[in-house]
Formats: sequence, C-alpha cells, structure tokens
Amino acid sequence: IAPAGFGVVTSARAHAYLRRAMPAVGSTVRSAPAVVVCDFTEELEPSFSKLEVQDTAGRRVDAGDMHLAPGDAKRMIIGLSRVGPGTYTVIWHAVSVDTHRTEGRFNFTVAP
Repeated sequence: IAPAGFGVVTSARAHAYLRRAMPAVGSTVRSAPAVVVCDFTEELEPSFSKLEVQDTAGRRVDAGDMHLAPGDAKRMIIGLSRVGPGTYTVIWHAVSVDTHRTEGRFNFTVAP
C-alpha cells in the first residue's frame, strides 16, 4: 500500500523533457516548415519557457511568436521566417508548472 501523499511527491519532482518535435530531431525535410512544434512530458509555464530557431551562423530565423498550443500546455509552437535549404538548430528552455527547468537543443535540415 502506497502512502497517501505518494502521488503528490511524484508530481512535485516532475521535469518537462522533450518528447517529440516536428520537424523531428535530426530529420531532413524536403520543404521548409512554417512552424516548429515541441511536445514535452509535463505542462509548461509559458512566461518562463523559451523556444528559438537559429541558422548555422547563429542568427534567429524564428518569428519570435513562441506560444503554447491552445488547450495543450505541453506543446510549444514557434513560427519560422522564410528559411531555405540548410541545417537549423532548435533551442528550448522548458519550465514545468512545478518550476523545474530543463533545456536542450536539436537540429533539423531542410534539403535543397
């Protein structure tokens, strides 16, 4: 029999980790996406979470409009400016609703 507070302790230690992304981590796509979508394992605090996309020179190519999907606090979305063929880096900082911070980055490539 588990202690009564077991569920509370488990959720208090939760961290938001990247579950999947579109474009997928390390993928090559044939046409430039209009947005980058990152799904996380926990609900996020939008005021403290961040998502950006850079080209190989470190210039931001996103629209600066990061937001959570309506009705889904585990999904961050950011629009992209017109991007051409090349490799792009997605950088994320996620703060879950219980204030735990995680961060990471991944690449995707737009094929010529």
